[in-house]
Order: sequence, then C-alpha cells, then structure tokens
Amino acid sequence: MERQHPPIAITVESPRQPEIERLLDGSSAYAQSLYPPESNFLLDVATLERPEVAFYVARDGHRAVGIAALVADVGMGPDGAPERGELKRMFVDPDVRGRGVAAALLARIEADAVARGIREVVLETGDLHHAAQALYTSHGYREIPQFGQYVGEPHSVCFAKTLR
Repeated sequence: MERQHPPIAITVESPRQPEIERLLDGSSAYAQSLYPPESNFLLDVATLERPEVAFYVARDGHRAVGIAALVADVGMGPDGAPERGELKRMFVDPDVRGRGVAAALLARIEADAVARGIREVVLETGDLHHAAQALYTSHGYREIPQFGQYVGEPHSVCFAKTLR
C-alpha cells in the first residue's frame, strides 16, 4: 500500500525560522557544490525580509519542505506598482522531490503575482540545474537573454513567463 502524504500547503512566512534556515542552508550548499562563489546569486535572510519580497514556504503538514521568494521590481508600471517580479531561492527538500512541491510553489507565486498586478516573472538558474530548467519550461517559462546582474555570467540561464 502506498504511503499517503499530507497535502502541501503554501504560505507566506518569515524566512527567519530555524527550519526555514535549514532549507536556505541546503539551497546554499547545493549551489556551492555546483558553482564557484562568484556564480552564486543567493539572497540572504535579511534581504528576504525586505518589504518588496514575499517569501513562500511549502509545508507537508507542519514540516517545511520547500521555499521560494518573489522579489517585486518596484515602480515599473504607470501607477508605480511592480509589473515584473523575480523568482529567487526556489528549493525543495531532497526527501520530498517528485511530489509536486515546486509546481505548487510556482502556482501560488504566479497567482499572487497576478493579484498584485505583476505581469511577468523572471528568474535565473544555473546551467547545471537541469531539473530546474525542465520544471520551468514545463510550466510555460521561456529562455531569455541574461538580465541584470546575470549578464555575462557563464553559468546563468535566465527564464521568463508572461502572466495573464
């Protein structure tokens, strides 16, 4: 008999929690195992607490199993509201990969972005993150030229998705 798992719940929370910091540390360790320090663009906890950042936590019952952040680009629209957001720090606990946690995080972030008037989500991932690239492509993201701090970075692959 297949083990039943609790449903995944996605909430906006503070990144300054021990179990969240465990996931952030796991994300950092994974990126650092693949790329040199100058090729890692990881936001720290203090940056993740800024007002323009919404920090999402995926929970399997009470246990945090995934994280992601949406950083709004402020002042891009005619009314001063952000029209574009950048997805950052997407990470899923290796023990729960394959259960749809990343897809659930993406769906929630995209729905919240639309509600905030954000029309496009952009992101950067590494050239060795094949599973991440496949995830984004399968959810409607298209590869775009490098942008911002990623321009000229040999390991950066950038994606975008226009939201409706």
